[in-house]
Amino acid sequence: MYCFSYAEILGDSGAEGRQEERLALDHALELLSTAREKGPTSPEAAQAVLYLQKLWGFLIRDLSDPNNELADALRANLISIGLWVIKEADEIVQARSTNFAGLIDVNKTIRDGLA
Repeated sequence: MYCFSYAEILGDSGAEGRQEERLALDHALELLSTAREKGPTSPEAAQAVLYLQKLWGFLIRDLSDPNNELADALRANLISIGLWVIKEADEIVQARSTNFAGLIDVNKTIRDGLA
């Protein structure tokens, strides 16, 4: 018979959640890299920006949840980063920016911090 503590179960689900977030950010980075190659008016750019905005919308909702166990300061910083990502992606959609490199760098840093 298996006996697991509540903390062990939560620890596993937290690790699984971080892995899923890493995979989602990996996908965003692939899309952004392709979009950078194809250009800001390409269908690939539109797909990358839409995916990135949806992803960060989800992450911000999760970070805003009062049950999120991250430290308040870290949550606030990540929310600020997410809002910047969404705004910068919108600037690309509006043809006021081509800052794929900045989006790639920021999202890579966040992904790498999910270890």
